[in-house]
Amino acid sequence: MLNSLFIENIAVIEKSDIEFYSGLNILTGETGAGKSIVIDAINAILGKRTSRDLIRNGSDTATVYAGFSNVNDVVKSKLEENGYALEDGELIISRTMSLAGKNNCRINGRPANVSFLKELGLNLINIHGQHESYELFSPETHINYIDNMASNADLIEDYKEKYKEYRSLKKQLNEFLNSETNREQRIDVLSYQVEEIENADIKVGEIEELNEERRVLMNVEKVTSQLHKAKNTLDGNASTGVVDMLDDVVTSLQKASDLNPSLEELFNRVNDIYYELQDCSNTLSDSIDEIEENPYRLEEVEQRLDLLNKLIRKYGSDEEEVLKFLSEAKAELNKLLKFDENADELKRGCEEAEKIAKSAADKLSESRYKTARKFEKSVKEEMVFLDMPNVELVVSQKDCGLHSNGQDEIEILISANPGEEPKSVSKIASGGELSRMMLAIKTVLASSDLIDTLIFDEVDTGISGSAAQKVGMKLKEVSKSRQVLCVTHQAQIAALADSHFLISKDVKDNRTYTDIKLLDYDGRLKELARILGGVDITDTALAHAEKLMNYN
Repeated sequence: MLNSLFIENIAVIEKSDIEFYSGLNILTGETGAGKSIVIDAINAILGKRTSRDLIRNGSDTATVYAGFSNVNDVVKSKLEENGYALEDGELIISRTMSLAGKNNCRINGRPANVSFLKELGLNLINIHGQHESYELFSPETHINYIDNMASNADLIEDYKEKYKEYRSLKKQLNEFLNSETNREQRIDVLSYQVEEIENADIKVGEIEELNEERRVLMNVEKVTSQLHKAKNTLDGNASTGVVDMLDDVVTSLQKASDLNPSLEELFNRVNDIYYELQDCSNTLSDSIDEIEENPYRLEEVEQRLDLLNKLIRKYGSDEEEVLKFLSEAKAELNKLLKFDENADELKRGCEEAEKIAKSAADKLSESRYKTARKFEKSVKEEMVFLDMPNVELVVSQKDCGLHSNGQDEIEILISANPGEEPKSVSKIASGGELSRMMLAIKTVLASSDLIDTLIFDEVDTGISGSAAQKVGMKLKEVSKSRQVLCVTHQAQIAALADSHFLISKDVKDNRTYTDIKLLDYDGRLKELARILGGVDITDTALAHAEKLMNYN
């Protein structure tokens, strides 16, 4: 329930603090006094789009605070999911708008964004303005009334999941079948690509290894020259090499150690070096022979690098990506080669998903059909009460095939006069009939609506007399289970108020100021008399006003 509303620098309202109550809260005032501004302020709290023009002239910002109590479970759940805690069951929402276009929103003192305010607002307050009656002119909105009354949310969600699966498989099947004309060409391309990559026998890291080998091979002459020089130094000619000279040293040390055993260790050490150098000499010979036996190795490396780089330019940035491309190409090729088998499998899956979605749609349609009959009866009764005694109302339900919201096309048809066939609302209803029809629908739907606060902005447009009194009585009835706020110009409706607020404006120093105050009994009497008789309040108007108040 909306307990309080604080407005600062919104249009002609400089500052106003309003406390609302349970039951029927009525707002009246002269045209242009600022009644619609109060609704605009509430809309701002509910996350609706605002304009900079809403900010009062001479101010840089405008602020609205709203306090709620006993919020429903849906709101509590959304608050908890987003980390907001209720303080003693109270919910306080604030929104400050600036000329720079910035919004500062808070929920119980913590920052929030406008989109979350809008999400909360859908479950806090339901505002019915004059323009909302014209929703009835759009048949595509009528299905929502039936679904709301039937509480079809779970059935709709279940159907949408199944329909989504069906549409996904249907799309895959269509794409698959449409690709048949290019299938052979695609098979040729993929076969060539797979064969080209597989023949290359790519290994991850091969390019790095080849580049290193290439660098070495490009310096082969310098390497060979240095190897020969080392070999000559070790072997020499005619006992001039290091190995031959070291052989003489070993022979001498062996003879010396035979004569002096203490030299045996030295002999062994030098002898080991001699054999190690001999092994090095042999390895040098092998390396020289290897280089001389592979004079075309550099060319082989260059060709291999050219092939690998060509494949990388075509299929990926490195060996891993080329191999990934190969894997995907082989999978696609396998799929295309098994076209008939895969097509049959997709068709079976699509047909099964369609059956499942159709079954869910049938359940939804059945619920809508049963509810539509109750809706017809209940709304007609309400409209008859609202001075439309000859009204006929029919809910047309047609099967139009599976779509995003089921398989139904639903439209409310009415006839306001005897002998006329029910037709589209846009062809039949006048402004006053439209308002009463929407009020009748809202009344019927109120029992299935979790929202605690309903706002009717000039729902009495186009009606007067007994019809206006009936509208007031209906609002009073709804207010027994919901908090109702109503902006009205009808005394018959205002007389039924549990709490009556007067919105008035005054001009001081060339500035317009709007004041909002709760009326006591005498204040209500004068305001009703003003509505009935105009600016000059006569005794007759006062008497009529008192009669209306006492009658109700």
